[in-house]
Amino acid sequence: MVIALVGATGLVGQVMMRVMEEQKLPVSGFIPCASARSAGKEVMFQNKAYKVCPVDEAIAAKPQVALLSAGSATSLKYAESFAKQGAYVIDNSSAWRNNKHVPLVVPEVNAHTISSDTRIIANPNCSTIQMVLPIAPIHKAYGIRRLVIATYQSVTGTGVKAVQQLHDERAGIESEKAYPHPIDLNCFPHGGDFLENGYSSEEMKLVNETRKILNAPGIRITATVVRIPVIGGHSEAVNLELEHDFSIADIRNMLLKTAGVSLQDDPNNNLYPMPRFAEGKDMVFVGRIRRDHSVPYGLNMWIVADNLRKGAATNAVQIAQYLHANAWV
Repeated sequence: MVIALVGATGLVGQVMMRVMEEQKLPVSGFIPCASARSAGKEVMFQNKAYKVCPVDEAIAAKPQVALLSAGSATSLKYAESFAKQGAYVIDNSSAWRNNKHVPLVVPEVNAHTISSDTRIIANPNCSTIQMVLPIAPIHKAYGIRRLVIATYQSVTGTGVKAVQQLHDERAGIESEKAYPHPIDLNCFPHGGDFLENGYSSEEMKLVNETRKILNAPGIRITATVVRIPVIGGHSEAVNLELEHDFSIADIRNMLLKTAGVSLQDDPNNNLYPMPRFAEGKDMVFVGRIRRDHSVPYGLNMWIVADNLRKGAATNAVQIAQYLHANAWV
């Protein structure tokens, strides 16, 4: 594949290159690009140095696949131009996720929504990806009536500036802030922008994207997003109210068979998912599985994943692998 990577110098772009190397994606040509500010810089890919070019040059080169990871404004500006040149566009921003004509894809769950004619494919939000992967088989087997979600999100979800803020605060260094409050020794319930309904944009992504991926517009969903001072990944406390009764043994067996999911559920021996151990891994880790006795057919679980890997880069690369496996590129 000839692949263009928009946002090659960013945090997720760097991880995308690493994942492509690790997954041995068959890349015959690589075109890293970024904003004019980053043009001319060099990035390393497959032990070779590449100069970062402007996006217009990448479009003119007619890549087969364009991975976009440079924000919604950039995606809205360039995605269709790549598509018109014949590229499959895999977009990591929120720009296309709610477009009814654009599939929103977690490959293990709904890769079937992509066809050879699909030209723009949306990568879901990181928090959505890691939650939908383990709950999709549960929904298929039992039906999900309601979801109550609380996230505990890594600063890496905000980008390099936020990671630097955390490190600088711990070192006692005054520097530019990514957040309106200190993040070290703190947490705050603020992700994205606050909307008229009182929720944040990050919270509403969990609502709208989950319904779209599961093709289940009737699921009742409420979410609270919290930013915490960790680097390794996002954590989620997820409460499910199901349509039918279940056994914990069946849930565990189901998750053991789910591709991309790793069960870490032995609390008596202090085994449960944590971002410290999820960092750098592509799996979604699930534990603390237990019945919620306060409602009929209630289930609790704790879900952790590296938001830069499966929550972004790995999911996008898996979509590219799916395109290649179907001989579309």
